[in-house]
Amino acid sequence: MKEAMFYDSGKNKEVICQLCNHHCHIKEGKRGLCGVRENRDGKLYSLVYGKLIAENIDPIEKKPLFNFLPASTAYSISTVGCNFRCLHCQNYDISQYPHAHNGEITGRERTAEAVVEDAARTGCASVCYTYVEPTIFYEFAYDCSVIAHERGLKNVFVSNGYMTPEVTRHLAPVLDGINIDIKAFTDDFYKKVCKAHLQPVLDNVRLMHELGVWVEVTTLLIPGLNDSSEELRQIARFVKSVSADIPWHVTAFYPTYKMMDRKPTPVETLRIARDIGLEEGLHYVYEGNIPGEGGENTYCPGCGEELISRYGFSIRKNTLSDGRCAKCGQQIAGVWS
Repeated sequence: MKEAMFYDSGKNKEVICQLCNHHCHIKEGKRGLCGVRENRDGKLYSLVYGKLIAENIDPIEKKPLFNFLPASTAYSISTVGCNFRCLHCQNYDISQYPHAHNGEITGRERTAEAVVEDAARTGCASVCYTYVEPTIFYEFAYDCSVIAHERGLKNVFVSNGYMTPEVTRHLAPVLDGINIDIKAFTDDFYKKVCKAHLQPVLDNVRLMHELGVWVEVTTLLIPGLNDSSEELRQIARFVKSVSADIPWHVTAFYPTYKMMDRKPTPVETLRIARDIGLEEGLHYVYEGNIPGEGGENTYCPGCGEELISRYGFSIRKNTLSDGRCAKCGQQIAGVWS
């Protein structure tokens, strides 16, 4: 256990968690919605500090981050727990673990120093906080991030974007990249499918970008729920309003968890979404989860030259020269070294 950051004390030993936009009011002996932060005698504690349930070396493209150190590897870590209850969560076995196991917390005991040491030893360019919402193990993620920066490694969050502005501002100085899900563009979807709200996510996309963190956005297209052309156009317009240089990943859904009744996303839907993003002025729109369909490549927004050719998580070709198009010389937005 470690005393949590970002909480206020209330009456009768109640605490108000200020880590994410649920702002949980937690009575003594109870936990927040994430299932991993507990009020003990009027103090809030993280129950998952250093308790890693997952620790893997992944291609950075898997996050997905496409304009961020392509072909590099990321040392990816996670604890159990999550502050969303997404009905289509592909990692529900760890994200919902405490709720499914009567509050049990499991994981391998690790120190921040050991995590960063292993990341450096294995040649990873970054440490990635992923698989569940990393904000829920913020104290450990932050400690790792500080040490990683001292060692010259990058830090990456794969996030639902639900942290409070205070947390975003605290994290940004040690965070190099983030992929934020915009799961849909209606609050109704967020309430029914994720048990959350849309606006804080949009606010964090904008704030992360303003604070200088490299941002990419992902939308998983679920047939009949968030894949209408109108809604996709709204998402694209919002991303463009922040920056045309933010990559937008439109990815295919496959039935999982509590959404086994939905069919997989057709390739044509991804193609339509990509076309909409480009029509709305985004410079980098990528199709995901269906390798080899041509929508995974990076093109120069100036001359149209193919710069990075991909197949799934693999790089086939990369002609970038110091982050510039080798043909016309235009600077390509991203983190390249």
